[in-house]
Amino acid sequence: MTTVIKVGGARAVDPAGALADVATLTESGEDVVLVHGGSTAVDETLERLGIEPEYVETPSGVVGRFTNAETMEVFEMVFGHLNTQLVAGLQTQGVDAVGLNGVDGKLLAGPRKSAVRIVEDGKRKIRRGDHSGTIKQVNGELLETLLADGYTPVASPPMAGKDEDSAARSAADSASGERSEPRAEWLPVNTDADRSAAAIAGALDATLVLLTDVEGVYEDPDDPSTLIESVETGGEWAALEDAAEGFMSRKIMAAEEALSGGSPEVVVADANAEDPILSALDDGGTHLHASALADVKEADQ
Repeated sequence: MTTVIKVGGARAVDPAGALADVATLTESGEDVVLVHGGSTAVDETLERLGIEPEYVETPSGVVGRFTNAETMEVFEMVFGHLNTQLVAGLQTQGVDAVGLNGVDGKLLAGPRKSAVRIVEDGKRKIRRGDHSGTIKQVNGELLETLLADGYTPVASPPMAGKDEDSAARSAADSASGERSEPRAEWLPVNTDADRSAAAIAGALDATLVLLTDVEGVYEDPDDPSTLIESVETGGEWAALEDAAEGFMSRKIMAAEEALSGGSPEVVVADANAEDPILSALDDGGTHLHASALADVKEADQ
């Protein structure tokens, strides 16, 4: 059994318990891939550098980071530091961990999105210069090779983004005799860490554990006693989507992508719980089953 675990970068999330659980799982012979975020640390670093973090709203109402070239440099620096710290933490626990980002071996690859549609002051606009991308392929073979050799991969954004605009420029150069053949440029670009973990879990047919700073998904977002423990049917999935708000709606989006990609189960659970991963794999948190999504798709046909 392979388990993909996503640990967040929020200030309220302590990774110590998760690292100890990864050590326990690997000692028992389980394959584990750890994926991490770090958006909070990116914002804190930008502010220390005197740069204002910028978020934009899409026409569909989704709010996300606008990653210009300057922010992308900070993003790479911060995520590289976090990755090294997590690898060192696992090494301390006796886990032979290997750090890599989505650019390494094109672990996470897809087209770069340089222009985004946004809503600003009630008006729809196109904003150019974004360094983000959409994951279209996962190098699962790379991860499987590392796992087979006894290593525990620690992965994160950025992803490898194929810049189609550079291919067009290359073609123009070629036409003018400056270059023999058009070639698209691959760039490190921002992508969502939850969705990165989902893509990896789907590619490996692995269980996905999304650790966050709450116990799971609540029917009433302000009341932990309304925790949704299990989602197995289409009706329960609809109720789950209705309950998820804010950052949790993005996690449900990632969960849907993981289940659609081949993951049998996704668990949303508390990173600060005692034995957070082990308890999540037992009965803690909110368990989303592939059967629920199958029901939804069948009903839509």
